[in-house]
Amino acid sequence: MKFKPANKIQDLQYFGEFGGVNPSISDSSTYTFLSAKTMFDTFEGNADGCYLYSRHTSPSNLYLGEALAEMEGTETATVTASGMGAITPVLLQLCSAGDHVVSSRTIYGGTYAFLKNFTPKLNIQTTFVDITKLDVVEAAITENTKVLYCETVSNPLLEVADIEGLAALAKKYNLKLVVDNTFSPLSVSPAQLGADVVIHSLTKFINGSSDTVGGVICGTQEFIDNLRNVNDGACMLLGSTMDSLRASSVLKNLRTLHIRIQQHSKNAMYLAKKFEEDGLKTVYPGLASHPSHELFSSMLNEEYGFGGMLTIDVGSLDKANELMELMQHKNLGYLAVSLGFYKTLFSAPGTSTSSEIPEDEQAEMGLTDGLIRFSIGLDNDIERTYQMMTECMREVGILELVS
Repeated sequence: MKFKPANKIQDLQYFGEFGGVNPSISDSSTYTFLSAKTMFDTFEGNADGCYLYSRHTSPSNLYLGEALAEMEGTETATVTASGMGAITPVLLQLCSAGDHVVSSRTIYGGTYAFLKNFTPKLNIQTTFVDITKLDVVEAAITENTKVLYCETVSNPLLEVADIEGLAALAKKYNLKLVVDNTFSPLSVSPAQLGADVVIHSLTKFINGSSDTVGGVICGTQEFIDNLRNVNDGACMLLGSTMDSLRASSVLKNLRTLHIRIQQHSKNAMYLAKKFEEDGLKTVYPGLASHPSHELFSSMLNEEYGFGGMLTIDVGSLDKANELMELMQHKNLGYLAVSLGFYKTLFSAPGTSTSSEIPEDEQAEMGLTDGLIRFSIGLDNDIERTYQMMTECMREVGILELVS
């Protein structure tokens, strides 16, 4: 039977302690015990249903984690204070001094900086590769490799990872495949394709209102228990804890994710096709021209489409900035980082979200100065949006340049 992630979320039933249709918020940092022995047992991890301290977990965080685990089809999940607060504990839990990571070369700038600049201090090395070439990935694996790391759809170049192919490599070499699925919630279900750990920045599409920073780690019960272990768990000891009030807020927004993703995808597909017809250098996984279109289609939960992210290349940073400033002035969106908001967000990633990557490496991977990354919003009249965007492009001379 085909995996239906939105159904899995909607099948969960939570009641508040007074019969509320929303679960009650556990607005406590610590919890009381009726006996000292139960407190001891809870510290040892042997008291199911008892709460100790909210850095470990809380009822509100467990509600959200359970819903996200259902969405991804994993045994369980734990939520964190940010997307980076999910990524870094996973890598530190899986790797020790002397270990090695093989990572996609095109990933979020913060993740790149962590692997390139921070983990070497702990004697953890990373080889960055073109994740779309499985032979190159396999050639980079050494006897010390512990993790294959990728994003389902990469930030910002929108390269697509072959999750099943990478999972086969991970199994062959006894590695863990860790997938950041932030760009494609519901559209792709990496755990169903063989990923061991699935990560999201909840800040983006899942929350959808740009008012909350959060992350989630979805995986096996054993792995999540290890992350929470009071003695050597990376989540527990590094303290990237989500606040209960925020967890409750994200859970409410999660329930409409399927509707929002469908609209994001519909709008992005419309604009991508129009931009490509206009002669703009457009990258979107839903276009037949995308080099991994067929691969993405094979992984897709079709009803949610190809996602809300697309890029165009307008030739230079000056042109990119001029266009973005004008589009913001015309109220077509906001010149801002992040993604998944109801308004379209746009930025030049080479000087923003990927600025941690050195310029020579940006050039090598194809990240040009004129690239604009769009997170397409929930516009009801996308035809009007397109007309207004093309007017802006004509005003700054971009369409004439490519025609």
